[in-house]
Amino acid sequence: MPYCSLADMLEKISEQELIDITDDDDAGVVDTGRVNRAISDAGAEIDSYCLNRYKVPFTTVPPMIRKSAVAIAIYNLFQGKHGAPEDRRTDYKDTISWLSKVLSGDAGIGVQPEPDTPEEASATAIKSNARPQIFSPSTMEKY
Repeated sequence: MPYCSLADMLEKISEQELIDITDDDDAGVVDTGRVNRAISDAGAEIDSYCLNRYKVPFTTVPPMIRKSAVAIAIYNLFQGKHGAPEDRRTDYKDTISWLSKVLSGDAGIGVQPEPDTPEEASATAIKSNARPQIFSPSTMEKY
């Protein structure tokens, strides 16, 4: 499931600007294949920051994840054409900074991480097959 859509991107960037950065064939239309690839790449980048704290991919997309996907996808499209203008670079850097805080636990995405399932918890739990303690201070007092 993509974290944003073409419609989400058009709220942040004009259609003409999107045509300019995606239309290599001069057809005068948005290259939706390139847009979909940029959206997919943005989702993979976001997942790489969130996978240690959240179950990814997200089934319900939190608003901050959608916003991040838009910023990353637009930046990637600009990079593929002729380099991103300063405002797009700033959006991208701010997004990556926030995702780094999510990764370190200093920021959240607006939803609680899902609790571990019993299978996951048991898979990560420390197991010990040590014997129970036979000699303790209370048992030694008997001698």
